[in-house]
Amino acid sequence: MRNGSSGPGRAWLLRLVIAFGFAQAAVSMARPAVSYRALSLGADERAIGVIAGVYALLPLFAAVPLGRRTDHGRCAPLLPVGVVLIAGGCALSGAVNSLAAMAAWSGVMGLGHLCFVIGAQSIVARQSAPAEQDRNFGHFTIGASLGQLIGPIAAGLLISGQDGAMARTSALALTVSAAVAAVAFTSLWRIEHRTESGTRRDQGAKVPVHRILRTRGVPAGIFISLAVLSATDILTAYLPVVGEHRGIAPAAIGLLLSLRAAATIACRLVMTPMIRLIGRTALLVTTCLLGGLLCAGIALPVPVWALALMLAVLGFCLGVGQPLSMTTVVQAAPEGARSTALALRLTGNRLGQVATPASAGLVAGVAGAAAPFLMLGALLVAAAGLATRAGLRSQSTTGVRGSNSATKDHARH
Repeated sequence: MRNGSSGPGRAWLLRLVIAFGFAQAAVSMARPAVSYRALSLGADERAIGVIAGVYALLPLFAAVPLGRRTDHGRCAPLLPVGVVLIAGGCALSGAVNSLAAMAAWSGVMGLGHLCFVIGAQSIVARQSAPAEQDRNFGHFTIGASLGQLIGPIAAGLLISGQDGAMARTSALALTVSAAVAAVAFTSLWRIEHRTESGTRRDQGAKVPVHRILRTRGVPAGIFISLAVLSATDILTAYLPVVGEHRGIAPAAIGLLLSLRAAATIACRLVMTPMIRLIGRTALLVTTCLLGGLLCAGIALPVPVWALALMLAVLGFCLGVGQPLSMTTVVQAAPEGARSTALALRLTGNRLGQVATPASAGLVAGVAGAAAPFLMLGALLVAAAGLATRAGLRSQSTTGVRGSNSATKDHARH
């Protein structure tokens, strides 16, 4: 985290963004394809929720051990392992013909995504100077948004429900997504460089998990990230179900999901000026609150053009939470435990990805396919409230520490 990333030294960040773009494109292509393939095999809303939840189940238990590993060793080996697991999970999800097997391979895909993300986030944290973290994490997450932009469009173009072809075309989409994941290998060379200070510090004693979780700022960052990712996840998994109920073609659903991702990219390109203009806390609170209202609005039977407009604004709002929650957690975490803190943030994400789809499946089974979006709206509004409290506490702490601390915080943000 001590190295600057200006000039030629930022080539590692560009390669990381490209690799993340391909890996995320594969996952974003595969997840709606899994939903459509499950529907073709007779799954109902509850089964879709279970399959979406299993995607996060293995990562839920693996995140902290992997974070410990990256705090005390190199991060880069996790990247190729993640790519292999993503590609294998995608390909085998399209090859099997039972819902249980699809759920299992979806879990493998999720584990691969976790490995890649933990390794990649830890590299950004280590190789970015403190004043560059907002920008570098924002640029890093552009890779995810590019993947989320391209993946659903490709899935929508490949998947067709005409003449009972959905089982075959969704399997084809999953095979293609495996090939897309494999392309990420081309950008994985020379991404991480070690620093002498980092090498020595990584050999220190492990910071207990409970101490990390009690650190001011870490719980808020975890919950905000959980809420934002849950919204993105349910959109990806359940918008196809909403489309089926409202008669919206898979290609149109793919375009809608990609529109949301394009708006997220636009947000991250202008995020640093927005932080300077209104401040981090105000930006988090406003986007979470507006995002919650828009999520709830998706439950309304609006025309496709209105749905597209809502998703564009929602995508812009959702673009803020992930990179700022990464920076919040990294800067709040104890020295020598930042990768573990990021892993705890991902554990919260995966816990949300297990619990939220399962809850969404129950809600959808009782109240209809659009009802989970009401639940997401409430979750984002709660995140806005937590961001407000965390911001007020941070301002209070800054005032107690005095002008030196305030000057340092201003320089960082």
